Amino acid sequence: MSTLNRKELRRKVHRRIRKKVSGTPDRPRLAIHFSNKNVYAQLIDDLAGKTLCSASTLDATVEGSGASKETAEAVGKLVAQRAKEANIENVVFDRGGFIFTGKVKALADAAREGGLKF
Repeated sequence: MSTLNRKELRRKVHRRIRKKVSGTPDRPRLAIHFSNKNVYAQLIDDLAGKTLCSASTLDATVEGSGASKETAEAVGKLVAQRAKEANIENVVFDRGGFIFTGKVKALADAAREGGLKF
């Protein structure tokens, strides 16, 4: 049996999650991703194959750098604000194969505080 590295295991879990989670125009998918340096979040309509809005640490409005809890909170607030501007209130959360602790939880809680319901 071959051993899988962490990235391959996360991708395997993400594929399993994506079988069940899909975004619609009424309830888009809040997909998140963390690299070593950045945090990304986007609202996706899977039926049309379009990104409705997005936020990341690469935006000039997000203070701080790196993929930390603080920047994850800032990205969560920003994506919630942009979703509110696009008249989106309900979303489906796609954690992207990441464990729901630390940065993932911080981003999700900040998005909930910003007004998103999931």
